[in-house]
Amino acid sequence: GRYYHYADGAPLEIQCHGYKGNPIRDFCGNWRIAKEDGRNVLLIHQRCHGKSEGNTITFGIQERKDVLNWIRWANARFGDVPILLSGVSMGAATVLMVSGMELPGNVKAVVADCPYDAPSNIIKKVLGQDMGMPVGIVYPLIRLGGMVYGGFNLNADSPLAAVVKTKLPILLIHGDDDRFVPYAMSVSLHAAAPEKITFHTIHGAGHALNYVSNPEEYTRVLREFTEKNL
Repeated sequence: GRYYHYADGAPLEIQCHGYKGNPIRDFCGNWRIAKEDGRNVLLIHQRCHGKSEGNTITFGIQERKDVLNWIRWANARFGDVPILLSGVSMGAATVLMVSGMELPGNVKAVVADCPYDAPSNIIKKVLGQDMGMPVGIVYPLIRLGGMVYGGFNLNADSPLAAVVKTKLPILLIHGDDDRFVPYAMSVSLHAAAPEKITFHTIHGAGHALNYVSNPEEYTRVLREFTEKNL
């Protein structure tokens, strides 16, 4: 990971990039907002990405445990400062799943930018709609492969299950022209826990392009949420 220091005792934002993503690219906008708003930033490489170890990407199932370990590391290093978890795409699904875990009290809020509602659902969508493969045949093999070779179960957790359990406020941002992770998945997430989730649509934005499509609107929405919850 990379740590960017703003001030001693300032809130800390832990940023989680997307599937096969580059964390500096994925968080170019959010990093700028965090710096302007006075947050320290911990920009992590998820397992199997960058300089992090690992052989299997698990769509947030094991990554959620990694993020929990980052939280523990940050608390040991910086003390009891407010923590914001933020993620894009798979990183967004990961931090949502983290929110459903037992967390230290200084974890205050979650920002999820274009997440999927379940690892199984996004894989089935890619197999069927994007690749034209027989989902009923291929998906069980993928799930079995994950269990045998990766040591994880794709059905072990999901953002949808986590938002029902979490006590944290969530900002959910999704572009309505997202052709990779369907916008409808965020609609489902919001419907599962509307009292906890602030849902904002960036009209015309494609996948992971919400900040790029409208940086002023994105900044305003994120700033309103963090000022309220940090």
